[in-house]
Amino acid sequence: MAGEMAVEMFRVDKTQRRPLQMQLAASVVAAVLDTRALPGTRMPSTRQMAAHLGISRLTVTLVYQELVAQGYLEPQPRSGFVVSQKVPHRRLTAEDLPTPQRPVDWRQWLPDLTRRRQITKPRNWREYPYPFIYGQADPRLFNHAAWRDCARRALGAREFAELADDRLTQDDPVLVDYICRNTLPRRGIRAQPEEVLITLGAQNALWIAVQLLARPDRSAALEDPGFPDFAETLRLAQMPIRYVPVDGEGLNPHLLDPDTGLVMITPSHNIPTGATMPLARRHALLAAADARDFLIIEDDYEFEMSFLEPPSPSLKSLDRAGRVIYVGSFSKSLFPGLRIGYLVAPAEFVRQARALRAIMLRHAPGHMQRVTGYFLALGYYDAHMVKLRETFRQRREALVAALADTPFEIAGAARHGGSSLWVAGPEGLDSAALATRLIDVGVLIEPGLPFFADPPQICRHFRMGYSSIAEGDIRRGVALMAQAAV
Repeated sequence: MAGEMAVEMFRVDKTQRRPLQMQLAASVVAAVLDTRALPGTRMPSTRQMAAHLGISRLTVTLVYQELVAQGYLEPQPRSGFVVSQKVPHRRLTAEDLPTPQRPVDWRQWLPDLTRRRQITKPRNWREYPYPFIYGQADPRLFNHAAWRDCARRALGAREFAELADDRLTQDDPVLVDYICRNTLPRRGIRAQPEEVLITLGAQNALWIAVQLLARPDRSAALEDPGFPDFAETLRLAQMPIRYVPVDGEGLNPHLLDPDTGLVMITPSHNIPTGATMPLARRHALLAAADARDFLIIEDDYEFEMSFLEPPSPSLKSLDRAGRVIYVGSFSKSLFPGLRIGYLVAPAEFVRQARALRAIMLRHAPGHMQRVTGYFLALGYYDAHMVKLRETFRQRREALVAALADTPFEIAGAARHGGSSLWVAGPEGLDSAALATRLIDVGVLIEPGLPFFADPPQICRHFRMGYSSIAEGDIRRGVALMAQAAV
């Protein structure tokens, strides 16, 4: 006798965002595979399962029918559903093995990357009422119907064969064409398809560029304060680092060391201060690169968030010698989970970068490239940006007004717009301690310590993002900050 599976084996969690139907299907499949249930084993009746889980009987019926179509269950006349004779896969269990006499000591093998300078935020940040955190998307501003339309087009039968192929080292032509014809010209950049590489976000593009360019005999110059992951990427590549102080005009090229071989920079919008490098400094940096034979990696993040004035010309647009490797992404303008970025450089560099990427991951997922390409090409992206800029303008005005009535001051802000402010508390304020206290009242901020190469013992600076907090919540959130700072 095959027996019957106990109803207690199955679980769903009504607090999860995943649909109950999906959860139950996964639970049934796991039970069938984990228990190695024999063909013919009876499932609990739909009535029993629904009563046990506290869900509708229709939901259970739909799940059972779906699993019949997949080959996990079979319907039996007057007997409900049983485990199929043709279960697709069964999990193997390893036999008991003796305990190894010498377990691996991973501390001897691995660097501890978890101890690096990094910006952290709670995984459940959306549950906080006042999330002044940077780089997160507000789903209320996104056109979900438009995205579904693009996904439907990309999944059409005519395109499936193309997107299902192993593209080897190539990228999606629809996405690359839009970047070349629309995105880059808005930054004053002219590029051919062979000069563009699609990456898994800007971070992946930066890593690829550093891996190709790092040299132990020359140093890399970084902004201070600046993006901490720049430094960690260079350390992994074993390239010496020199930090250059950032003032109100960004990095000063006259402060670069003579042995500089690489400069990693955010000239249009310094991370985190928002300082913009003026045209004179940009020309000076390019002249120095030409005279002293060094290269530049430009991270041009957030140029689309220009609601106060047009963004400054990209450094790449002023480069006539091909010394600037340009990095961009759609993470801030669409959503960070998309992980679609791009790298723009001379064709010879991109050819080598493409080969390095192929060793790692061959290419970014073709389906997501095509969906993104359609979202851009069909005009949805431009309409989204119009809405985003206006919303961010209103939120920034609300945040600036709210901060004016507090002991905090704006220490840095992107001249053209952006989605965050660099804020300073009163002398003696510890922003890390403040951030900890604020968690208890539902407010999230980003302490400034991780952005500094040699942070002060007590750092009064912190970053406040406004991309994911509603305008109506800003004043109350700032008021709670002011109360906690006393």
